[in-house]
Amino acid sequence: MIIFPNSKINLGLRILQKRSDGYHELETIFYPLPLTDILEIIPFKKTPHAPSTRLTKSGISIAGANNNNLCVKAYRLLKKDFPHLSPVQMHLHKTVPAGAGLGGGSADSAFTLKLLNEKFGLMLSIEQLLSYAEQLGSDCPFFIINKPCYATGRGELLERIDLDLSGFKILVVNPGIHMDTGRAFLNVKPSPRGKPLKEIINDPIERWKDSLYNDFEKLVFKDFPQIVDIKDQLYVAGALYASMSGSGSTIYGIFPKQVKLELSFPSGYFVKELAG
Repeated sequence: MIIFPNSKINLGLRILQKRSDGYHELETIFYPLPLTDILEIIPFKKTPHAPSTRLTKSGISIAGANNNNLCVKAYRLLKKDFPHLSPVQMHLHKTVPAGAGLGGGSADSAFTLKLLNEKFGLMLSIEQLLSYAEQLGSDCPFFIINKPCYATGRGELLERIDLDLSGFKILVVNPGIHMDTGRAFLNVKPSPRGKPLKEIINDPIERWKDSLYNDFEKLVFKDFPQIVDIKDQLYVAGALYASMSGSGSTIYGIFPKQVKLELSFPSGYFVKELAG
């Protein structure tokens, strides 16, 4: 069985305060993008001493051992509660850049949960899948719902919102810089509470650049001026709104559909034009 884990962008990202549990209280809007990885899972007959999961990978390189891959971790999480879960062979083809603020790894793990649930008839409810996803990462639960959401808490408290960008196109640009999310959260400065983001996004998109901010931009832009340059280029090209996504290095721009994009970026950059 094959599934296509998609990515996301953050429309605004406020870090409100550091919590007593070491995490940060945040506020953001998650919006799904049609930029996908490819994940295949098939059962296999286990031999003695063989692992219960086999993972092969292709596409964009993923750092780290297979044992630490979020797809494998998702399988193991379910295996604890469902010991009868069949051994599986997984193949992950990466198209979404890693460490880019697009949620690629989180999506892969959440879609693993959903695929295993469907394929092996585990009968898990959405609420149960959300609970498992939360154990894998703060933004993993979003990909269980996979609809525009207003997120609070660590990013796991989700509220569906009515937001449709299908009348626009989105350009995603990543310069190939892998961002360390833990380090980013360690150094970011909390911002004061203001007008809730779910109210700001009800304003016309042309006004978002005056009120819809990503708190990680100041930190990242200081160290990586080439990311600032990407954002500037998108506005010059006619973007109605441009921002960094999450704590990663990706900049996206939201454009009117009729705008013809003729931007030139270095050959090593990941550049993708997507439907909104």
